[in-house]
Amino acid sequence: MNFKSKLPNVGTTIFSVMSALATKHNAINLSQGFPDFDSDQKLIDLVSRAMNSGYNHYAPMLGNLELREAISKKIDALYGTTYHTENEITVTAGATQAIFTIISTFIKPGDEVIFFKPAYDSYQPNVELNGGVIVPIQLQASNNFKVDWHEVKAKINSQTKMIIINTPHNPTGTVFSKDDMLQLENLTKNTNIMVLSDEVYEHMIYDGASHQSACLFPGLKARSFVVASFCKTFHNTGWRIGYCCAPKELMQEFVKVHQFNVFCIHHPTQKGIADYMQEPKHYLELSGFYQEKRNLFLNLIKDSKFKFTASKGTYFQVLDYSGITQEYDVDFAKRLTIESGIASIPLSVFNSNNLDNKVLRFCFAKKDDTLKRAADVLNGI
Repeated sequence: MNFKSKLPNVGTTIFSVMSALATKHNAINLSQGFPDFDSDQKLIDLVSRAMNSGYNHYAPMLGNLELREAISKKIDALYGTTYHTENEITVTAGATQAIFTIISTFIKPGDEVIFFKPAYDSYQPNVELNGGVIVPIQLQASNNFKVDWHEVKAKINSQTKMIIINTPHNPTGTVFSKDDMLQLENLTKNTNIMVLSDEVYEHMIYDGASHQSACLFPGLKARSFVVASFCKTFHNTGWRIGYCCAPKELMQEFVKVHQFNVFCIHHPTQKGIADYMQEPKHYLELSGFYQEKRNLFLNLIKDSKFKFTASKGTYFQVLDYSGITQEYDVDFAKRLTIESGIASIPLSVFNSNNLDNKVLRFCFAKKDDTLKRAADVLNGI
């Protein structure tokens, strides 16, 4: 058959490459972002109970009502704002499906989408699939990956349809400040620009900081989709369940595409999570849990040749290896996996023009023993 690829430049993701190398060489895998410890047995039991109680048929298209009520209650408690359960919250097959559906719903050929690199790798191909024009803004390691809002302003024009933000930020571990969000709110004021706010790591933010959700800012909330993930929050990345929130008029359009994409999500999992969320500690204690792991990891490698600024959010830590070698980061990451037995993710693959800042991303969502073994390897490099 003769056909033209819609994504001619997309190959195997770096996550698959590095995980395969880790498996082949029996390396400690700190590359792909998943825990090596189990989800809470209580949550697993609640999902099993839901199955045994008959929650095995189609859920409502927007999601199990009890789960949507739990989401609405959580947002009200944390951010002091409301999303209505009947038309402003939709449960999705992970955050990635929510992102894909949002972009597919609103981006038409020629529409420009601004986002920040290094970026989660689904943003760009989703825009390209829909004929949109990517407008990447490169964040600089030398500036701790902070956004230059003057540069953002210069990129906005009549074709700008959407700005995608991600806070806490994967892969750098940085977070947007209140000032960042106010500047974004000001730049989009009196425009038709939509904001896609990827907030899947909202409950992993450290050192006393507060998550600055788009829904905290009235001018942003009115034009934003807020995307979140239960998979990240509850240590079960294979369940593929998340949700998004948006004003009614935006969600109505989203649902038109969502219904022909997945329609609804695994019902017993929704019911189990709804019951589990009745105890807010299950997500409110997450920042402290992961901050301890971050601190353990960084304390263990403090005398290594790697340089770092402590991650402010997510469960990722970037390490600067410029004092060790000037190798291209992809080559160095592969060599570390093969020769030293530790797998990471090179950041250049997420940058514009494969910009190489000599940094690697390591996942610290691991058992303490795993982090100790990883530190022993890193300290020997």
